[in-house]
Amino acid sequence: MTREEKATVIKDLTTQLADSTTIYLADISGLDAGTTSDLRRACFKANIRLAVVKNTLLAKAMNASEKDFGELPEVLKGSTSLMFSEVANAPAKLIKNFRKKSKKPLLKGAFIEEAVYIGDDNLDALVSIKSKEEMIGEVIGLLQSPAKNVISGLKSGGGKLAGILKTLSER
Repeated sequence: MTREEKATVIKDLTTQLADSTTIYLADISGLDAGTTSDLRRACFKANIRLAVVKNTLLAKAMNASEKDFGELPEVLKGSTSLMFSEVANAPAKLIKNFRKKSKKPLLKGAFIEEAVYIGDDNLDALVSIKSKEEMIGEVIGLLQSPAKNVISGLKSGGGKLAGILKTLSER
């Protein structure tokens, strides 16, 4: 690979890192061709982009990026695959489900909305992260519940009051 090609790859990686809020680093080394194809298909179905990159080029792209990747460049050893997703927990769920059939992929680290997670032991925490849409739904539900309680209280109280007034007027 020539210097110009490397510079182009670094520039492309830097752009991808800048445009993505959810980035996972995984180790898929040791998977045979069939299993790797299955993983790529599963990523495509889950709307996750999977790319195998050279560690040195990715480290240079991380350093050139405006984002603070913390300790992520330190885990760039061995084979590294990048997973880009719009949903924060989608790659973690995919990795966990895929591991039911295989020992790999292993999670090296993740960068989600400026938070850095290092190591495979964070996989369960990443699976439990709620998506933006789920959080918005919960907040809306919490905001609506007091209003619903007030309205139902007024409706039930109004019915009782009307009943009392009707009974008094009949006497």
